[in-house]
Amino acid sequence: VQLQASGGGLVQTGGSLRLSCAASDSTFVKLNVGWFRQAPGKEREFVATVSRSGAQIYYADSVKGRFTISRNNARTTVYLQMSSLAPEDTAVYYCAAQWGRTTMNPDDYKSWGRGTLVTVSS
Repeated sequence: VQLQASGGGLVQTGGSLRLSCAASDSTFVKLNVGWFRQAPGKEREFVATVSRSGAQIYYADSVKGRFTISRNNARTTVYLQMSSLAPEDTAVYYCAAQWGRTTMNPDDYKSWGRGTLVTVSS
């Protein structure tokens, strides 16, 4: 399955953005989907993940209470609603898909989309 992330942009501190991850085909409904981010000079880090059914959702501690992940299997799309954004959220955001048990380890994700840049100005 191919994934395409979109929705990034420039936003002020405290603002909101919604990222979308669109899948190329209906295989999507069998996959867990996660969001990761990579800031300049830093390692790629886990942000959030949602199981194929939507029943299991996990967040990184740094985004809990501010970000919400959701999915619409009919539209083969996963969303990441981001609010109360801060400069430390500035990064390229990637969505990725994986089979099996829901995980936060990026090495377990085999299908990656091209990232979308989120820049939060202070």
